[in-house]
Amino acid sequence: MRMKSTGRKVMGALASVLLSVSAAATSYAAEKPNIIFILTDDLGFNQIGAYGNTPIKTPNLDKMASNGIRFDQAYAGNTVCSPSRVSLFTGRDGRFMSNNSNTVELTHMDITLAHVLKYADYDTALFGKYSIGQQMGVTDPLAMGFDTWYGLYSILEGHRQYPQIMWRDGRKIRITENEGGRKGAYAQELFTEEAINYIKQDRENPFFVMLTFSSPHAELAVPEKYSKQYDLTEKPYSGMKGGVPADKYAAYYPEPVDKPNATLAGMVTALDDYVGQIMAVLKEEGQLDNTLIIFTSDNGPHDEGGADPEYFKAAAPYKGQKRDLYDGGIHVPMLIQWPDKIKKSRVDQTPWLFADVLPTLADIADVNLNIVPRVRTNGVSIAGLLNDAPEKMDERILYWEFAKQVGDPNSGIIGDTFQAARKGNWKAVRYTVEGDMQLFDIIKDPDESNNLATQHPKITKEFYDLFEKYKG
Repeated sequence: MRMKSTGRKVMGALASVLLSVSAAATSYAAEKPNIIFILTDDLGFNQIGAYGNTPIKTPNLDKMASNGIRFDQAYAGNTVCSPSRVSLFTGRDGRFMSNNSNTVELTHMDITLAHVLKYADYDTALFGKYSIGQQMGVTDPLAMGFDTWYGLYSILEGHRQYPQIMWRDGRKIRITENEGGRKGAYAQELFTEEAINYIKQDRENPFFVMLTFSSPHAELAVPEKYSKQYDLTEKPYSGMKGGVPADKYAAYYPEPVDKPNATLAGMVTALDDYVGQIMAVLKEEGQLDNTLIIFTSDNGPHDEGGADPEYFKAAAPYKGQKRDLYDGGIHVPMLIQWPDKIKKSRVDQTPWLFADVLPTLADIADVNLNIVPRVRTNGVSIAGLLNDAPEKMDERILYWEFAKQVGDPNSGIIGDTFQAARKGNWKAVRYTVEGDMQLFDIIKDPDESNNLATQHPKITKEFYDLFEKYKG
């Protein structure tokens, strides 16, 4: 009897230890947050209410800013979609990318942030625009670390707000609601519905969701319930006239738009609504507090398909727009909410850029990048900023290159390479690799109107040497 009693005690103690270990493992797993990265397409710095004086209604994003961190000095990876997204996915800036034009795509050797998070047992999903895959089965989202994929694959597919086809896990599916000239299924709404369904699924692992909207990129189109909220001064966009392009973008966006300003404003308000829906389902599922949510744009505002960035002062207070390396083309809104870690809202002035996202997520997920084969990030983790006692980051150089297409903005012919860099308050720009250096105090002169290159020759020379070292 004593032997049996002792055995029961040993077994009980062992069970207690195992339960303790199990509980500790569960607790450790629970510390890893879900991650949702929301990427918009061509949204300007000043096109949401949290950043300034805009007539565009964005209550959910404004609330996100008031509940988290509004970064005022955050930058995209580039000034056009594809190189910016490649930078985001791979953690590399213009110094470590062989092609900084809109023709760049991922290669089969690239390691993405989805690959990295798989090392921490994350379930990974992408819903929305992709546009950086070379070959299906080789560089499509499933090959690049995502378990689940629904959305638009190519660049030109991503121009359509009411597409007739989508891709689900590598297979084309018909969107019959948009066939025959009908507009029954709005792409951004479809992406959001898929993301919501995914969030609601039961799972053992934390999840990483990339929700990559293809809006407010042209074409300009949105369900009427969003655009009818706006009564704005309008200059109709004529698209194609008698089969002849009415402007340089009409071949890509041939349909006329009677109220382009109201339509674009409605597109932004629609995105805000979809973000609100994501927040609501996270709260309903009890997952809001332990979810890191990042919202940003892939580059500055565009003037395509009837859009008028000057009307909304879309990049204010910065100069330029999409396809510029002045700050209007690369300085983007960046909102981060994480209730478990960020309990006090604040505005943060730390400069950082898309290349920093991959090492940041690796840091949060406790992935040692030294054990990840072929990862080639030169970004820096900003995880130390994502709390109520942010660490001070060392000053460093942020760098961009853009190889502009010749003639048509979407042609495959590469022309001049533009360069830009920022260190502290100083921002340097060179348009063409043989061009004159321009130097600005980006804090005192966000419009980049006062060229200080001749007044600060030593600083200008430092940027010149950097540009010479890294020019494409």
